[in-house]
Amino acid sequence: MMHFVRLFVVASMALALWGCSSTPRQPDPVGADDFIAKTYAAVDHLVTQLETGKDRPSVKGPIIVATLVNIDELNESSRLGRSLSEQVAARFVQRGYRIIELKLRGNIFVQRNQGELLLSRELRDISLSHKAQAVVVGTYSTAKNFVHVNLKVVSGETQNILAATDYGLPLDANTLAMVPR
Repeated sequence: MMHFVRLFVVASMALALWGCSSTPRQPDPVGADDFIAKTYAAVDHLVTQLETGKDRPSVKGPIIVATLVNIDELNESSRLGRSLSEQVAARFVQRGYRIIELKLRGNIFVQRNQGELLLSRELRDISLSHKAQAVVVGTYSTAKNFVHVNLKVVSGETQNILAATDYGLPLDANTLAMVPR
């Protein structure tokens, strides 16, 4: 009888291990890429500020995410800035916020290499015309070994900063390929 119990336990363990190894691995929602994980963590920090700030109005309406720009070239965008803004928008959506996709709007002119740039003088007009409660704006700058990124959630009506965060990305070959030379 003891032999049967041992055999049963060994067979059960083997079956359990086989089931684990044959089960397809679920994709990581953040992704294996440290680049995306850092951007998602930064948005999570913004969301925490928006949801727990005592003196801040809560953001319940739609949000516009502007293209992040190089701090030294505020009138131009890059693949890095456009990629970061796409990641920021994706994370806000994942966290339950409504994002207005400007690229689908016919009355917003999007220049080929500039993305949806949002200058401060246009902030109120664009947010009001699209009924957005807030706009996410940001800049990045390259250093020797990393890219410094700054994100802010700005009230579309008052232009007050509702939340802000900074983070760094590794300046590796992949990141360098997205920054204009």
